[in-house]
Amino acid sequence: MRKINAIAQEQGARRVVAVKVTLGALSHISADHFREHFTAATKGTIAEDAKLEVETSRDECNPCAQEILLESLEVE
Repeated sequence: MRKINAIAQEQGARRVVAVKVTLGALSHISADHFREHFTAATKGTIAEDAKLEVETSRDECNPCAQEILLESLEVE
């Protein structure tokens, strides 16, 4: 959320419309579990009700395999 808020503020956004993330193969969180946390974390924020797109990588050798990567952010 810190990164989302920082980017939205940088862009002078009124609200975050969509967020796309990639879950690394070794990030130890499922897409459904991430969605639950995202929904809870965005309540009352500029990103509340943002559309969330979650991709899951299966590449365990990727240098970002343990990460949750913010791929894109759409703001208004």
